Amino acid sequence: MRTQSRTSYEIVRQMLGNDGAMNVRALVVDDEQEVADAYALRLRGYCEVETAYRGEEALSIIDESPVDIVLLDRHMPGMSGDDVLAELDERGFYGRVVMVTAVDPGVEVLEMPFDDYLCKPVDREDVHAVIDQQRKILAYETLGEFFSVEAKRAVLEAEMSSDKLHEHEGYAGIAEKVEHLERRTRRLLTDDGILDQFDQIEREDI
Repeated sequence: MRTQSRTSYEIVRQMLGNDGAMNVRALVVDDEQEVADAYALRLRGYCEVETAYRGEEALSIIDESPVDIVLLDRHMPGMSGDDVLAELDERGFYGRVVMVTAVDPGVEVLEMPFDDYLCKPVDREDVHAVIDQQRKILAYETLGEFFSVEAKRAVLEAEMSSDKLHEHEGYAGIAEKVEHLERRTRRLLTDDGILDQFDQIEREDI
């Protein structure tokens, strides 16, 4: 069995600092255009941000481009925020969802698959703080999945010849997933070069 040295965990803490939101891709969803635009204005220059004024529009944007964090109004006409949340959960959305609403939460939220809940009005500091907090959590999750998949790829490469790897049905998919996770991890981290340090960490048998 192999384990990471303590140094690797110190690096993880360093890479998830306090100023890493610039490359985060956020989507603000609210049927009140003035409200959505106001939140987007507060986020411009802090992270990448898009707006959607309907639930269907939000899902279309998420389908077409990577989104890390969704700020989602709960009560909208037509497709409500609750409906959008349920659809994202069914699709296996790989990101964070923050409900932003003027309605105080009830016991029904216990079964809802969101990651945070903000009650309006939300000021600039609050929206910046929630973006950075959710960025850190997503970075941890993505980093963990990256190392898990990378470990599987490393095992295959250590045990199989190049010819057998190219014949292996699952190898190409694993390699592609590793590359995708690495790109996203680097985008979410505060220091783009820190991930490279993991390649230099000595692993010890125990």
